[in-house]
Amino acid sequence: MANKQFDVVVIGAGPGGYVAAIRAAQLGFSTACIESESYADPKGEIRLGGTCLNVGCIPSKALLRSSELYDEANHAFVMHGITAENVKMDVGTMIRRKDNIVTQLTQGIKGLFKKNKVTLLPGRGSFVGRENELWQIAVVAKDGGTEVVDAKHVIVATGSSPRHLDGIPVDNESICDNVGALSLGAVPARLGVIGAGVIGLELGSVWKRLGADVTILEAMPDFLAAADPAVAKEAWKTFTNKQGLKINLGVRINSVKQGKKGIRIDYEMGDAVMALECDKLIVSVGRVPNTAGLGAENVGLKLDGRGCIEVNDHCQTSLENVWAVGDVIRGPMLAHKGMEEGVMVAELIAGQAGHVNYDAIPWVIYTHPEIAWVGKTEVQLKNEGVEYRAGQIPFAANGRALGQGDTTGFVKMLACARTDRVLGVHVIGANASELIAEAVTALEFGAVSEDIARICHAHPTLSEVMHEAALAVDKRPLHF
Repeated sequence: MANKQFDVVVIGAGPGGYVAAIRAAQLGFSTACIESESYADPKGEIRLGGTCLNVGCIPSKALLRSSELYDEANHAFVMHGITAENVKMDVGTMIRRKDNIVTQLTQGIKGLFKKNKVTLLPGRGSFVGRENELWQIAVVAKDGGTEVVDAKHVIVATGSSPRHLDGIPVDNESICDNVGALSLGAVPARLGVIGAGVIGLELGSVWKRLGADVTILEAMPDFLAAADPAVAKEAWKTFTNKQGLKINLGVRINSVKQGKKGIRIDYEMGDAVMALECDKLIVSVGRVPNTAGLGAENVGLKLDGRGCIEVNDHCQTSLENVWAVGDVIRGPMLAHKGMEEGVMVAELIAGQAGHVNYDAIPWVIYTHPEIAWVGKTEVQLKNEGVEYRAGQIPFAANGRALGQGDTTGFVKMLACARTDRVLGVHVIGANASELIAEAVTALEFGAVSEDIARICHAHPTLSEVMHEAALAVDKRPLHF
């Protein structure tokens, strides 16, 4: 019996994979998408959406919002004249709300597959070989049954998994990665976090607001080294002084031991030998690409030293008609980056001019305040010898921010001293994740700061701070 044949087979149904499959189907290709994960689905069914929708971006934002509301009720309502007494948090209800949102979105992707006529192949996909210009992909179901399908084009979108540390066994009960940290049954009295990156800061913030005593241990000597230094400085001040997060930098972990009284982490910081005792521990030290079991060795698919699939600027691998997108290749592990790559690859397969501008991909940290940026930092521009001008305006000068009772942070714009072209925009403050979209558009279309300064921004809005920052590049702000 002949194998099922498709124009495009996508391995992985995370953000990069499911978007690639939908776009390929829209372009008229017979398309299949392979996915093996159930993410603890109560019915054991395949859950689409990958890490992002199931145990990453979406559930963490749901918990962040719940914890923010709880914190506001306890500490911010009073400034509005609102009295709220005996405010309590039902963690079980919060977790169920998060799970319901995840289910709604993952089921929504199944609906999109049906709408666009994408065939879902449940199981784990791997390369078998190639015959007559068709790639053979094995799909191994959970019961061990195997089906082989043929594909003219293959898009690998297998994503990434949490990096674990030697000697620190993750059970997602006491010692958790992102999966367990999103499903704690109660607020721990003492929470330890290894890693002060995006995941560590976001999840540490959630449980801190709900009442946990949170200590974050970070190996790097600098805080948020990827962010602009002014943003990192403001974030450090806010997280530590105002919110009470304990963040230790330059840490070297010696041992982690579990006992009857909790978890003990022995570590060094400088010349000091220290210990941290906690009830729960979150390990958030980065992620690794999922290439094990892909069958790369069966077809000669090239991997780099970190286990990523090697691709060119258009996500083409070393093999003809084999592509790879998202966390499994070089570049930032961001859902929106994978989505854009998925669209690009589908359009390139169709002979269109697919493209991703890697210089205009926004970064967001959904703490409170939020942090977002796009383009270059001051450090990068100085290291590259680029002359620039900077404009920085605080939210404290903005009427909408004052009305909302949250004036933390600022918008900072960097523009070329010679051409005025916008080179980077950095935001720390309320709704930074939404405000950065204007800056992304500016970079994508090669705008100069004068362009943004001449655009009429609605009043009163937080976006006016972006407008004022553009004016400040030319040293002519109107409200600061």
